[in-house]
Amino acid sequence: MNKKIWLSSPHMGSNEQVYVKDVFDSNWIAPLGAYVDGFEKDLADYTHTAYAAALSSGTGALHLALILAGVGAGDEVICQSMTFSASANPIAYLGATPVFVDSETSTWNMDPVLLEQAVKDRIAKGKKPKAIIPVHLYGMPAQMNEIMEIANRYEIPVIEDAAEALGSLYHGQPCGSIGKLGILSFNGNKIITTSGGGALIGNDEAAISKARFLATQARDPAPHYEHTHIGYNYRMSNVCAAIGRGQMEVLDVRVSQRRANYQHYVEQLSDLPGVTLVAEPTGFFSNRWLSTILIDPVLSNGITRETVRLALEKENIESRPLWKPMHMQPVFEHAPAYVNGVSENLFNNGLCLPSGSNLTTTDLSNVTNRIKELFAGNTAEVNVSRAYAPQE
Repeated sequence: MNKKIWLSSPHMGSNEQVYVKDVFDSNWIAPLGAYVDGFEKDLADYTHTAYAAALSSGTGALHLALILAGVGAGDEVICQSMTFSASANPIAYLGATPVFVDSETSTWNMDPVLLEQAVKDRIAKGKKPKAIIPVHLYGMPAQMNEIMEIANRYEIPVIEDAAEALGSLYHGQPCGSIGKLGILSFNGNKIITTSGGGALIGNDEAAISKARFLATQARDPAPHYEHTHIGYNYRMSNVCAAIGRGQMEVLDVRVSQRRANYQHYVEQLSDLPGVTLVAEPTGFFSNRWLSTILIDPVLSNGITRETVRLALEKENIESRPLWKPMHMQPVFEHAPAYVNGVSENLFNNGLCLPSGSNLTTTDLSNVTNRIKELFAGNTAEVNVSRAYAPQE
């Protein structure tokens, strides 16, 4: 069996263990502590925001952001359809309804034209959305100028899902810092990790302060345990924050490494028939958290993303299809959706390739060589209509 090549594995720097040892030596391993405070400052400084709350997950951060936006039972929240389910699930936690908006083709993110159609239609139906959640998919910034113009015109707060986009820039502005609030994720597969964790960032001191309060079981100031609000156990531990502080020291290096992975794929795969990679529009800077390809089976003589995925799997190389859009998920089949076919096409034809910052040049060559061999040996006729069918 060949050495496993992972899609996106954790990559530690030199100081994470030093900081964790300091936490253990001081016996300050529980939630809160000096490393939590320091990690929050690191995040705020890096994202050019005033405040950050270090939390147990990006999902928890989005849940709190929706609470702060006043979302409750019976409300509606517009959410990008092309995303992971964690972007939509917190809407359901609150008894609200997600309204899904499809993607545009240049970034694969929320289509501003469809967004405005959705806003107008929901208002006409007597359901003005309480928030808009665009996602910076795979690290590629969404078209935030257009999205913010629409949101501001209709006075709807924007919560940026930047879970995949720490280190990405939109016209020089860090992703997550453009909307009312932004959320980050430090899950094990993200560009930096705290093993599990997330953050809520923004410039509204009162909002971030309330998020910290709610995330700490909403305990009121009193010598006993007094509660006037429903709270949550969402705060990050001092141990995880110590890992995070070490990871922040190497974040820019990790971005460079992931962007180098993408460039390797561009150089090695762009000439294959039917294969395309999403480029950065002018003013967009992606951290290239995951490098992705689209494979058009009409142009590739029937080779599909599933053909490639299975071929890589045989070589112990992990890859995966792009996110299945939320409007196609059984759990959200009854939710309103404004679609144009873009995200469905992306799902049918898109594949995420190994993208970890710890990949070696040999690893990357093994991936691209296997794909090129597959295309070079593809001489048989294939039933294109069957190959094009969505793979579950």
